[in-house]
Amino acid sequence: MRQKLMTIGLTALLLIPGAVLANDPLAEWQPRFDPRAAEHTYLLSCVGHPAIEGVRVGFRIRDRVWEETNGRLFVDYRPMSQLGGEMDVIGKLRMGAVHGMMSSSVAAPNISPRLGLVNLPFLVGSFDQLQQFRQDAELFEEYGAEALKSGIRVADFTAYGGYGWATRTPVTSLEEAKSVIFRIAQAPVNIDMYRAWGLQFTVMPWPDVPQALQTGVITGLDHTPTVVSTGNFFNTAKHYTQIDYAQGLYIHLINERWLQRLPADLRDTLLRIIAEESGKARLAGQEQDQREMAKARAAGVSFSRLPEQDLAAMKQQVEPVINQWQDRIGADFLQRVQERLNN
Repeated sequence: MRQKLMTIGLTALLLIPGAVLANDPLAEWQPRFDPRAAEHTYLLSCVGHPAIEGVRVGFRIRDRVWEETNGRLFVDYRPMSQLGGEMDVIGKLRMGAVHGMMSSSVAAPNISPRLGLVNLPFLVGSFDQLQQFRQDAELFEEYGAEALKSGIRVADFTAYGGYGWATRTPVTSLEEAKSVIFRIAQAPVNIDMYRAWGLQFTVMPWPDVPQALQTGVITGLDHTPTVVSTGNFFNTAKHYTQIDYAQGLYIHLINERWLQRLPADLRDTLLRIIAEESGKARLAGQEQDQREMAKARAAGVSFSRLPEQDLAAMKQQVEPVINQWQDRIGADFLQRVQERLNN
């Protein structure tokens, strides 16, 4: 009898909108409304953690869309790899089993090589350059044009800081970096780049990184201060080298076939809110990057930058990589981006 009552109680708890178990990492992000009455559902995936502003935006989009459509459209947002890894979700997105995803910029080139533009080293390296690129309507439309031909719309993107190196030992020069074993993303551009720099690296799935860094399988992590700090990697890697060779993005992708089946008023509202909230999230992401670096410094993490001659050498070494990728991205398009961003 007691067991039966406990079962009934737990079932009732789960049926209450917003009710979750205490150990649920997404507890505070549950909707404060009952989405079951929605006429349409937009299933949206992301591998990131909502501790990152560029990931948290999905919940803000969800709540605004619900309010401004009077409950007709529910954005069913699933961060933290709830719908699978990025390569799995990309396949589901193409088929329409998932309607949208906020893809990391390193995975997005699997949709369209042109989306690898933002991963090219020292092209869109600063936040100001990123904003300039996004606010150029012509460049942004061309950026997503190839993906749209394949049935995927590039709606917008958020940002989570500039890429550098979190390491177990200080790295203040390119020579010191050669003794580090870096974990890099599963992206062809990054592989080509690290080969050009002559650095040791390993391509590793993200869930394997914490243990690998703790045990010394890797001794460095190629990522942004926000991701390193919110993931608690500074507990092991207590040194950070700021390079800012690229900006980390979550690119909002939508299955175009699903989008066009949505009533026009809901479609317009969804796209408008995605653009507005993504713009806010980019600014919030820049602020978060500064906060996380300040917090890390206060905890004893050392921050450094490479000498100018080393950065110049790195830029020269990756010129062949940029030339190699320009045909995939579009040589004319890449040249116009370089000119408008003063590269």
